[in-house]
Amino acid sequence: MLRRRWLYGLLLALSMSNAASGQSLIADLSKHLIAITTAFTGAEVLLFGSVEEPGGDVVVLVFGPTEDLRVRRKSRVGPFWFNTDEMRFRRVPGFYAVASSKPLELLAEEDVLQRYQIGVERLHLEARPDRHQSKADVAAFRAALIRNKQRQKLYVQSPIPVYFLGKRLFRTVVPFPANVAPGNYQVQTLYLRGGRVVQAQSNVLVVSKVGLEADIFDLARRRPAIYGLSSILIAVAAGWTASLVFARR
Repeated sequence: MLRRRWLYGLLLALSMSNAASGQSLIADLSKHLIAITTAFTGAEVLLFGSVEEPGGDVVVLVFGPTEDLRVRRKSRVGPFWFNTDEMRFRRVPGFYAVASSKPLELLAEEDVLQRYQIGVERLHLEARPDRHQSKADVAAFRAALIRNKQRQKLYVQSPIPVYFLGKRLFRTVVPFPANVAPGNYQVQTLYLRGGRVVQAQSNVLVVSKVGLEADIFDLARRRPAIYGLSSILIAVAAGWTASLVFARR
């Protein structure tokens, strides 16, 4: 009950700010930092906001930090399976989520959905095929990349609902899995009327390791040799201690 009153209070404040500033869209996050600790099991971030003119639709897009990826394809050679082909992709979002107040196919025409990457199937994934690879190969590798991300819960499979509270206030909750990568995340809120984007706002969400988790991550990145040696020594020590314990029994 207290959380709901707190949310309504924030939404009311946003609505009043919206009217005072003349903006047609105002959106914010319940928190701008997700702290990854050793006990981190995932997080949920509330996005809330208001629109000045009712009757439109709200879409929220969350893009994680980009990375270059290689997608490999296995083929059976005799009784064994080997990686026989691969394709590179540049600037792939490590995380992608979409939330919408209406089914995507009812929001706008396909060209608008493509332009703003609304829907995982419309992500602008930059493939780097080799000369022998066809358009069909690109489509197959692209689909495999998306499936892998969805399997890891890093790409949402279905749009998250955006709820309107009245005619002007809205909210949605974006879940982040435990394996979410550290970095800066772009949160884009779009307001559509008549199938056109008439207002947009961007917020930044930071995912960062803190405490012991941050120290280990920093050591692995900056001093990989020391990190590797330390891991081996810890494993040897743990094995030796376990052997002593079982030997006494």
